[in-house]
Amino acid sequence: MAKDNKKSQKGSDEQQKNPDQAHHSAKERPRLRAKFEKEVAPALLKELELKNPMAVPRLHKIVVNMGMGEATQNAKILDPAVNELGQITGQKPVVTRAKKSIAAFKVREGQAIGCMVTLRGDRMYEFFDRLVNIVLPRVRDFRGVSTKSFDGRGNYTLGLHDQLIFPEIDYAKVDKLKGMNVTIVTTAANDNQSRALLKHLGMPFRA
Repeated sequence: MAKDNKKSQKGSDEQQKNPDQAHHSAKERPRLRAKFEKEVAPALLKELELKNPMAVPRLHKIVVNMGMGEATQNAKILDPAVNELGQITGQKPVVTRAKKSIAAFKVREGQAIGCMVTLRGDRMYEFFDRLVNIVLPRVRDFRGVSTKSFDGRGNYTLGLHDQLIFPEIDYAKVDKLKGMNVTIVTTAANDNQSRALLKHLGMPFRA
């Protein structure tokens, strides 16, 4: 018993000496993140004629928002939306609420009107990789995404008509088609830099 204790103590001592080895995760680095660091960042540095590698535009976060106007009449309609958005993104959604009352739409302040997820880090890169390589090609008659959906500050918003294009969604369990907006927030100084970044990462812009 004493020997076992010594062995475990020795193991923990070795982990303290070598923390990188101790905290090594079995999970691999996302393919797209590795590609950005090895290929995309150097290419953008040269293409955009930037002098500082830290000035290279990169992905900051991705916000996926699903608006459910019908929830003002029936709050239960939000439950499937929250569940499906969680399956799509791999992260628990936050319920969004109205900031002010709008009588014409029968919306009261604080009323639940949709759900959203904000992705960062590895999950953000994994979602973007699936979006451009698996999801968008599944759109019927897909000919590429618009180059005009930038906001002037280097961020890009993409509208998706329904959730069935995501392979995580079971067609048989869907009660209603739900559209969503995917906003890709970048550190780019302008739309041209952002367009170059997204293009290098595989965003299929229309010719």
